[in-house]
Amino acid sequence: MAEPQRSRQAALAELLIGSNLDGLLVCGLPNIRYLTGFSGSSALLFISPTETWFLTDIRYEAQAASEVIGASRVIVEPSSLWKGLFEQLASRPGTAAFGFESAHLPHRDFERLLKEGARWTWRPTVDLVEGLRIRKEPREVEAIRLAGIIATSALERTLSEVRAGLTEGEVAGLLERALRDAGTEGFPFGTIAAAGERSALPHARAGGRPIARGDFLLLDFGAVYQGYCADVTRTVVVGKASERQREVHSAVLEANQRAREMVRPGMTGREADAVARGVLEGRGLGDAFGHGLGHGLGLEVHEAPRLSRLSEEVLPAGAVVTIEPGAYLGGWGGIRIEDNVHLTAGGAELLTDFPRELIELS
Repeated sequence: MAEPQRSRQAALAELLIGSNLDGLLVCGLPNIRYLTGFSGSSALLFISPTETWFLTDIRYEAQAASEVIGASRVIVEPSSLWKGLFEQLASRPGTAAFGFESAHLPHRDFERLLKEGARWTWRPTVDLVEGLRIRKEPREVEAIRLAGIIATSALERTLSEVRAGLTEGEVAGLLERALRDAGTEGFPFGTIAAAGERSALPHARAGGRPIARGDFLLLDFGAVYQGYCADVTRTVVVGKASERQREVHSAVLEANQRAREMVRPGMTGREADAVARGVLEGRGLGDAFGHGLGHGLGLEVHEAPRLSRLSEEVLPAGAVVTIEPGAYLGGWGGIRIEDNVHLTAGGAELLTDFPRELIELS
């Protein structure tokens, strides 16, 4: 099987030629992993239409030797990656115009770039690599699907262990232990476990609140497989659900189902969001849905494209996105049902499979 990193580097080189850039300094670690396969936490990458230099420090020498693909030079710098970069650039004849990733370069390093790299012209770039990452290759889609299997198997185990009297933090701990046992490589974000009225906080941090019978329990969590993220949310009731809980959950479930049926390539993020938002507005819950319908998934848990009222970005075939409508009523509680889908010519291919109907935990 061909190594995708080489074709990704070639695609980026074509973008550089079209942008009149002689090279690009890549600083974002997810972008470096996408282009080279390197999963460590200290690296710089310089790529031009004719060569690719990978720089890391001595801690990652063996890892770089086993992971990095497609680099014409692998430079292990004992002191400073920036020193190594400028030494390599100085070996190039003449002057040149290089790009840098403006979203990933700290100001201190930017000042160093201008001072020690004053011989060259530096131009900020935005989302050159991220734009390539939007359309997932089949192996990337499969990695996200397998991350989803890890996530949902851990959720099934955790729900069998949840009972009234446990705190949110204890439930989050159970879920993270189950995720580790199921094979996750890490946690793409802090696990959310929010009970009762706190489930109305979309990004609540798990705390010491004990779970009581009749409480909503909102669980939002992720798993990682081969660097790729899944992102899942389910909301259950500990004990027996009230009629109001059933009613609001039913509305969010309908919004999730309608969006999964209707969202497809060629829609804008705003149009996709409107599918779910229209359902909730029709059920009198439009004001309770304060965030967007979803976001892209991949090497990062939040990436392009965005599905929201503010996004005119066209959703491309090949993107993997979340579908996560919610309704949040302050002082009462909230519900979110989140799935991951792959956008294909035939519609949205579901990558996460776990019951969406309201579960009552006895």
